Amino acid sequence: MELGSIGGNIRRYRVAKKLRQEDLAELTGLSINYVGAIERGEKIPALETLIDILNALDISADMVLCDVLKTGYDIKTSLLSEKIDRLPPEKIETVLDVVEVLIQHLS
Repeated sequence: MELGSIGGNIRRYRVAKKLRQEDLAELTGLSINYVGAIERGEKIPALETLIDILNALDISADMVLCDVLKTGYDIKTSLLSEKIDRLPPEKIETVLDVVEVLIQHLS
């Protein structure tokens, strides 16, 4: 099981929230070095620590764990669907056309 993706997902959401590692460390009571080690996949946070991180980033566990859960594809599909739904109709059509070409190519 590839657990390093957990840290990568934490980093992605931290950056999306425009937080520095120092900011996340302060919000969670963790050291900057520990936050960095988590994001690099060198450390896997304990459950309580993960909950603190998720609450600080205002995200759900499935958003961080989607790459390691058996239901990860369902989660990724749902997240992707939400992103597509926020696009204007003409952009949605473009995305669907690209996906159709990819599916045909991979079949």
